[in-house]
Amino acid sequence: MALTFDDRPGAYTELALEILGREEVSATFFIAGVKLQRSRGCRGGRRRRPLSQTTRGRTRDLTGLPTPEIRAELARTTREIERLSGSEVLLFRPPYGARDTRVDRVALELGLLPVIWSVASGDSDGYSWREIGAAVERGLRPGAIVLMHENRGQTIRALRYLILPALAASGLRAVIVPELLALDPPTRDQLRRGLAGCG
Repeated sequence: MALTFDDRPGAYTELALEILGREEVSATFFIAGVKLQRSRGCRGGRRRRPLSQTTRGRTRDLTGLPTPEIRAELARTTREIERLSGSEVLLFRPPYGARDTRVDRVALELGLLPVIWSVASGDSDGYSWREIGAAVERGLRPGAIVLMHENRGQTIRALRYLILPALAASGLRAVIVPELLALDPPTRDQLRRGLAGCG
């Protein structure tokens, strides 16, 4: 299964990385392009890995943009992340999970794999740390992709005291998204059914 965090970098990024590193748990962080200029760097660890992005500029629903603007937004953010990190960007998470055939087509043309989630932690909906932990624990199963935001204190508390202990007890191993897709690729039926195939 994969733990993923959106909107990196945030106030708690370093703490999240420290907690995950101490427990030797892998996670995928989706960098918000709008925050790149405020970031001190994009490497986020000892080993360089393929990086992930959301979008540059305002965080917005890409489905409301003309196709050329979607392309320009994704290409600009990809170039900027690659320039700052020295690593190739392979994954893309559309803001709010909002996507359509145009967004998917442009992302794929740019060599980006759109990544959605199968388990929402509820942290962006104002859940308490206990509710976040319970939501993630309910969704722990092979192949799960968990959505969290490490820029929220309640998420960090849930991660440390509930999510990581539940993960250890489940016997599942957290891996980065590319490794998850290699180890547990979606079936043809799941691909055909799209989001409905994730349940």
